[in-house]
Amino acid sequence: MNKIDIKVQPAYIAEQSDPKNNLFVFSYTVTIQNNGSIPAKLLTRHWVITDGDGQVQEIKGDGVIGEQPHLQPGEGFQYTSGTFMNTPYGTMEGSYQMISDSGEKFDAEIPTFQLAAPNTLH
Repeated sequence: MNKIDIKVQPAYIAEQSDPKNNLFVFSYTVTIQNNGSIPAKLLTRHWVITDGDGQVQEIKGDGVIGEQPHLQPGEGFQYTSGTFMNTPYGTMEGSYQMISDSGEKFDAEIPTFQLAAPNTLH
């Protein structure tokens, strides 16, 4: 059975941000864990980034950080990437398209998470 669990830890990067010019930079560390019984490989990513003004940006591409990790049952993969927005807060969500060693393609959902500069959310 396919069971890919994804956890994301976002962070605000103050030293790369320029709030006066509406530039807010965030990093996010993603942990992908194969909790299923079949090995699976990450093929593509699809991110949906929504800023505080409701502007939506979609990002699609092969792999993550130039890799297409192949995860055995019980194995995990972690990477850190980043994004920027014109507002101090927003959300990200998406999915990874995976293929199991049995040839079945499936989507591993990335749960919605908040991006927020300090002191912007109550």
